[in-house]
Amino acid sequence: MDRYDRQTRLEGFGPEKQALLQQAKVLVIGAGGLGVPVLQYLTAMGVGTIGIVEHDTVNVTNLQRQVLYTTADQGISKVQLAASRLQQLNPEVSHVIHDTWLTTENALELFRAYDVVVDCSDNFGTRYLVNDACVITGKPLVYGAIYKYEGQVSVFNYQEGATYRCIFPEAPESGEMLNCNDIGVLGVLPGLIGCYQANETVKVITGIGTPLRNQLMTIDTLHNTQMVFNITPVAANRQITALQNNYQQTVCEMEGVQSLSVQQLQEWLRSSTRFMLLDVREEDEWEICHIPGSLHIPMGRVLQQTDALPAEAPIAVICHHGMRSRAVAQRLTELGFNRVYNVEGGIHAWASVIDDQMQTY
Repeated sequence: MDRYDRQTRLEGFGPEKQALLQQAKVLVIGAGGLGVPVLQYLTAMGVGTIGIVEHDTVNVTNLQRQVLYTTADQGISKVQLAASRLQQLNPEVSHVIHDTWLTTENALELFRAYDVVVDCSDNFGTRYLVNDACVITGKPLVYGAIYKYEGQVSVFNYQEGATYRCIFPEAPESGEMLNCNDIGVLGVLPGLIGCYQANETVKVITGIGTPLRNQLMTIDTLHNTQMVFNITPVAANRQITALQNNYQQTVCEMEGVQSLSVQQLQEWLRSSTRFMLLDVREEDEWEICHIPGSLHIPMGRVLQQTDALPAEAPIAVICHHGMRSRAVAQRLTELGFNRVYNVEGGIHAWASVIDDQMQTY
């Protein structure tokens, strides 16, 4: 047990929790930016069996964040390289290679062989597929996502808790997309979020601490802020019995969603421009601060209240930093609202740039 000496010395952990890690089987979806730190730390800490689902090869553009790979690895299978190097890190762990994309044909069979699923994918289609397959197979889902300088972490489908669809109810339909790679990502961000995912996975396996069940944690690396939002479980989202016929795999940002700066929003509010400002934050956030005249509908309820939205006038969607509002704006565009804007930077940017008297959080 010398390898795990520093964690087995921890009060509340000890050899008993280490044994639980060694008995556990974890499936990691993706061996890229998020997947690399998850795989490295779960391997180092001694999770007994780790499955890796990945079908991509190393590209030079991966290297500023996927630190398991090197310049000489370009064009080589990520999953093969990852398994080989992780074995060098800890030969006591069994690494199971699944050199394939996750699909509706293989998801259920793959998930049934593991105890916990960690979603390190980079597109909406896979996230909904992972969620639905976890609900059907009864597996806890450790979720992570990144966007520009912000990341999200949660634990879904755990102990009768909320699922991914409880906060993001519907997957976008197919359409004209912008490539996720065009948005960019700060190299350190997936490392931070992936470490949080690994931590939540260990908590779920061993029972230590309090996992992010019914909670979504957001981390803003630019402004050093971290928030945890409550998620209300929706019973119907746990009643999924079959996978859909198709999950759009490349959804990142709809072409119809336009960006609106807080300066532009201020101009709209001052002028006679006819538009609706839709605030999709949670109730406790709204009570702390909001822009007068905005309509408040929490993100999870927007799709049930689209009748309250104008069919023709522009809709500007705002949240805390702009990540949740972007997802809502994307979905509204898919539903036929053709003049939808995402307020970049959200209420945080409004308070920083426009209204320095606003008390935020």
